[in-house]
Amino acid sequence: MPRLSEKNACPTALSTTDEVSLLKSGLNRYTSPASAFGSVTERTREIGLRMSIGAKGIDILAQFLIESILISVTGGLIGVVFGVGAALVVNGVAHFPIYIQPWSVVLSFAVCTVTGVFFGWYPAKKAAQLDPIEAIRYE
Repeated sequence: MPRLSEKNACPTALSTTDEVSLLKSGLNRYTSPASAFGSVTERTREIGLRMSIGAKGIDILAQFLIESILISVTGGLIGVVFGVGAALVVNGVAHFPIYIQPWSVVLSFAVCTVTGVFFGWYPAKKAAQLDPIEAIRYE
C-alpha cells in the first residue's frame, strides 16, 4: 500500500472537501422545497387570518422570504463550520496538511443560500396570492 505524502495527500483532501460540499448542497436542494412548501400548506389558516386583518400580499411574501433566507444562511454557516471542523480533525488525526480553498467555502455557502431562497420564493408567492376567506376555511 502506498504511503501518503504531502504530494499525494493534498489533491485527495481537496477532492474529498469538494465532494462533501457538493453532497451538502445536494441535500439542501432536496430538503428545501419540501420544507418550504410544507410550511406554507401548514400555515394556510394563519396566512388567511393575517390577510383578513389587513396584511398585504407583499407582507406575506416578505415573511416567507425572510424565513427562507434565515434558514438557508444558518444552514450554510453550520455546514461551513462542520466542514472546516472535519478538515481540522482529519488534519490532526492523519497528520497531513489539508488546504481549504476559500472559493470552495464561498461556492458551497452561495449554492446553499441561493437554493434555499429560490425554493422559498415559490411557496411565498403562492401564499401571497391566496384568497383570505378560502385560506381561513382551509383544513
